[in-house]
Amino acid sequence: MPVKISTRNIFKNYGAVEALKGVSVDVHEGEIHAICGDNGAGKSTFIKILAGVEQPDRGEIVVDGKPVHFDSPHASLTAGIATIHQDLAVAPEMTIYQNIFMGAELTRNVLGLRLLDKPAMRRAAVGYMAQLNPSITDMNAKVNELSGGQRQAVAISRALRWNADTVILDEPTAALGVRETEQVLDLVRSLKASGKTVILISHAMQDVAAVADRISILRTGKNQIDLEGGDLTADNLSHYILSGTGDRFH
Repeated sequence: MPVKISTRNIFKNYGAVEALKGVSVDVHEGEIHAICGDNGAGKSTFIKILAGVEQPDRGEIVVDGKPVHFDSPHASLTAGIATIHQDLAVAPEMTIYQNIFMGAELTRNVLGLRLLDKPAMRRAAVGYMAQLNPSITDMNAKVNELSGGQRQAVAISRALRWNADTVILDEPTAALGVRETEQVLDLVRSLKASGKTVILISHAMQDVAAVADRISILRTGKNQIDLEGGDLTADNLSHYILSGTGDRFH
């Protein structure tokens, strides 16, 4: 598979703290690429740079073969990268369709006035949700009535609405039960099946082992190990993170 996103020797300091020390990762198109590591490994900083929240001190980001500079989250989104943070940034008191179209509402002209086109947004929202969770059909349901896994589907549907071809999921199964976790992993598989590239950040090694095609393990701000998924188990991955040893893929 061709490389979708490549980071080359990314460095980031916060004062005297070296958060990233030359991280280079190739994310292949249409794959699920997990970024793992212990606390303080640099995962959060790395994702903030891809999301345009932070800018690297040195290094380069390449998307579809072209160097890019993300000076804002909007710049990252414009490049086709949607980041879904752990808090999801959904509005609990708003409906599903309102959340999906938040900030990008559809309108129609009525007697010279621009009015919200609620029926069109509801119809489109059904289509986005159907790609991820066909069982959710009431787009007027409020998000605070949904399970954790269903809320993830709403947040991911918003990324589909933004036409993102790469979706970054930051700890998507954190604090979820077994059933909801499996729902989210099914969402991840659905994204891959639809041709999206997924970058998954997770502490849950069993989740990574279940869905990842490739895994990059960071350790104290550096690339430590790059692995192919498939036969890896949660115990294997935990061993690599703790020991810092392993074989590289090519």
